[in-house]
Amino acid sequence: MSTIQSTALISVTDKSGLEDLAAAFVEAGIHIVASSGTQKYLAEKGIESEEIAAYTGSPEILGGRVKTLHPRIHGGILADRGNEDHVKTLDESGTNPIDFVVVNLYPFEEKYRSGELSPEELVEYIDIGGITLLRAAAKNYKHVAIVTDPSQYPEVIASLGAGGTTPETRAKFAALTFALTATYDAAILRFFEKIVPSGELPQRMPIGLEKITDVRYGENPHQKAALYRTIDDSALAGMIQHQGKELSYNNYQDITGAFALARELGRECVAIIKHTNPCGAAWCGNVLDSFRRALACDKTSAFGGIVSVNGTVTGELARELTQMFLEVVLARGYDDDALAAFKKKKNVRIVTIPDKYWAEAEPGIMAVVSGGVALVQETDTGLPELDELRQVTTRAPSDGEMKALKMAWKVVKHVKSNAIVIADSDGTVGLGAGQMSRVDSVQIATRKAFDAGLSINGSAAASDAFFPFADGVTELAKSGVTAVIEPGGSVRDEEVIAAADEAGVAMLFTGRRHFRHV
Repeated sequence: MSTIQSTALISVTDKSGLEDLAAAFVEAGIHIVASSGTQKYLAEKGIESEEIAAYTGSPEILGGRVKTLHPRIHGGILADRGNEDHVKTLDESGTNPIDFVVVNLYPFEEKYRSGELSPEELVEYIDIGGITLLRAAAKNYKHVAIVTDPSQYPEVIASLGAGGTTPETRAKFAALTFALTATYDAAILRFFEKIVPSGELPQRMPIGLEKITDVRYGENPHQKAALYRTIDDSALAGMIQHQGKELSYNNYQDITGAFALARELGRECVAIIKHTNPCGAAWCGNVLDSFRRALACDKTSAFGGIVSVNGTVTGELARELTQMFLEVVLARGYDDDALAAFKKKKNVRIVTIPDKYWAEAEPGIMAVVSGGVALVQETDTGLPELDELRQVTTRAPSDGEMKALKMAWKVVKHVKSNAIVIADSDGTVGLGAGQMSRVDSVQIATRKAFDAGLSINGSAAASDAFFPFADGVTELAKSGVTAVIEPGGSVRDEEVIAAADEAGVAMLFTGRRHFRHV
């Protein structure tokens, strides 16, 4: 084994806890080599260390871009202590074996999320030397402990007093390191994808997920679950919980769906979600009336659901919300009277999604990961412009029907297939979701409206995909629907259009479907 002193290399931007760790190294007889900023900090704390440039005999160049890329650094890290040739090389070159590498990376992810830097400024936060140190130390984990976070310092300090880190600890730290470098590189990839978007799904897709929090459980209590974030900012990552129990996996799923629908419907609209499906939505011009109308669509299904408010919850609305059992209420904001009212229902989760997230959703990707593969697609964003809608029946929709058609088409995109949404100019009237037969969804939607006591007469209906037969349109017309919006594209379109004309129903084709299977 080399007779040269064991060394710890320290180069960190986050100095929290560093004084205690460095003092423990000194007490254990471990020589410290530090980057210039870290060396200066340690000197201020009265802890002796050697600056990297002095140790290597090579000053930093290129404005600090090159300072640790040196044989005395990487030789000391990568040397196999059980290999006689490696040990001899260290002795002959006067290179210390580096047994501890303590490194923080430049805060690229933080700077990217801030959105405050230009691409030219942001690229300077891509760490090169730090990443190389991490990978080298993690590769040689049998001999080197790689420490990347102040939360690891207490374990390292304790190990020094017990004779050194264990192989299990070093392997654990190495695994954490490669997870860190993978997510760091995924963030950099996302940066370059935004600079030069290809318009195609990429050949390789490192996502780079960082845990935000563990959640109560998965879809069922015996399943573990956690919430992760990508490099891009997101509504769930920015969500604020004011009160209530810890959120579960299912809660997060429902929040995602409820927020997406309320955002798409617009200001002062309300959506009620149960098991990721809408059971009511309304657009009455103010949140109180919108909630009352959305609830009227299906009071039974709303029990234990999530209410999403695209606006500010007032005390009056909050008091009505506390009269029913809800899992979550989410909104742009709450007045003081509303927050006080909710305190009487301490278990209900009250969450705010800040205003900046309510802007129109940008195109992105979504993935389902299962069985070792990921099924990836672009998100379903955007709606046809009015001039893209094609009138296919003799009668054109009235202004009131057109408003109902447009809003029903927005809602149906968020309902699981096969999906039918019946609506009027104020909100949904009946919804049919997740059926194997489209006519079954029609019958469920009309029955839901009947059960709720809402009139279908003069209402509009949206279908997420084409009607394969005329029976669905015929059933809707018999119930009182007078206008229908659907993608078109069936081999029986002519029969469907003929049935609509015969019933006096106005029909629009969108040329775009909205299947939602998950």
